[in-house]
Amino acid sequence: MNAEYLFTSESVSEGHPDKMADQISDAILDAYLKIDPDSKVACETFLTHKAIIIGGEIFSKAKILDKIPEIVKEVINEIGYDIGDAGYDTDELTIDIHLHEQSDEINSGVVKGGAGDQGLMFGYACKESPTYMPLALQLSHDILLRLSKLRKSGSIPWLLPDAKSQVTLRYKDNRPIGIEAIVVSTQHMPMVLKSQNPFQPSGNRPHGHYSEGMYRVTQGLIERAIINDVIIPSIPKEFLSENIKYIINPSGSFTKGGPAADTGLTGRKIIVDTYGGSCPHGGGAFSGKDASKVDRSGAYMTRYIAKNIVAAGIAERCVVQLAYIIAQNDPISFMLDFQGTGRIDESIVVKTFQNHLDLTPEGIINKLQLKRPIYRETAAYGHFGRENDAFLWENTDMVELLKKVK
Repeated sequence: MNAEYLFTSESVSEGHPDKMADQISDAILDAYLKIDPDSKVACETFLTHKAIIIGGEIFSKAKILDKIPEIVKEVINEIGYDIGDAGYDTDELTIDIHLHEQSDEINSGVVKGGAGDQGLMFGYACKESPTYMPLALQLSHDILLRLSKLRKSGSIPWLLPDAKSQVTLRYKDNRPIGIEAIVVSTQHMPMVLKSQNPFQPSGNRPHGHYSEGMYRVTQGLIERAIINDVIIPSIPKEFLSENIKYIINPSGSFTKGGPAADTGLTGRKIIVDTYGGSCPHGGGAFSGKDASKVDRSGAYMTRYIAKNIVAAGIAERCVVQLAYIIAQNDPISFMLDFQGTGRIDESIVVKTFQNHLDLTPEGIINKLQLKRPIYRETAAYGHFGRENDAFLWENTDMVELLKKVK
């Protein structure tokens, strides 16, 4: 079979409104877990111009409702909306908080170690990249991570926080053979100081109001900087080609971004958070939820299982599904699909995991140490495929065991 096809994945920056909502929800979760690791949290954030609404349910010994506005503003400022140029001023925000206690009926089931809700979760791993992530998504993340680094260092002084990337790969025989196109849209200042030190952030100026000694940030300037300084250094040399189509800020000027230009909502970027569309998704979002919610903990465990299988050489690609019933302990189903790339039968590997892993919600929480306040770090640039000692679902500590399976 020599079938060729194109496949596309996207990523969004930490300054995208939906990702801002995710980070705020997870920062609130972390604040509760720091004081009470047994906190039960389901926290949603909605952002729009000059207004933020926090809603959800909390069951915790921690009493920090009065500190939430401070947490919200800290996240927004750290993202980069701490200067007037970015168009979103925390001093002008109205923050409404609507949090209540978790239902006693739900809590009683969770306390006994059962799942916090019914649901199905998918995990994935493949050999397309060193991180065992789909290559199109990994490159999309890498581009925006470099963009963020150059923005925060001041190396490109006109960059602002909101951005998107998109990578299209050409496949043959289900393997990536080249990059077809790369799209980057990034928020930017309309003008910047001529004397601006390239490694010095822009300072505090009202958006759109400038004095003398400025230069205009043109489309040509943006294209050159993004292609040469951001994209090309982010792409493995073997995939660089003169045939790549670069599309930079295709809609033109992008000076107004973030929640000043669009709304943001927790959980609206679940494909960015996971595998870029390379495998099914159960539908549940992650951010703002403690690990008793199997939407999150189950998804982390399915990634752990899939990554260990591929790292052990059992398959080149692996999809994992777990499904749970509210207040019940054991998963109602556990499925592996090697997509025709396995060297042994999936059913044998399923039994191996069932014999060596506790797949109850409590077992997953203990294995991956999910009561720690680690979640804000997960909330931008993907929950999977990242080097972070706190993300134990990325460990490959079952590889040696799996290599012995026959």
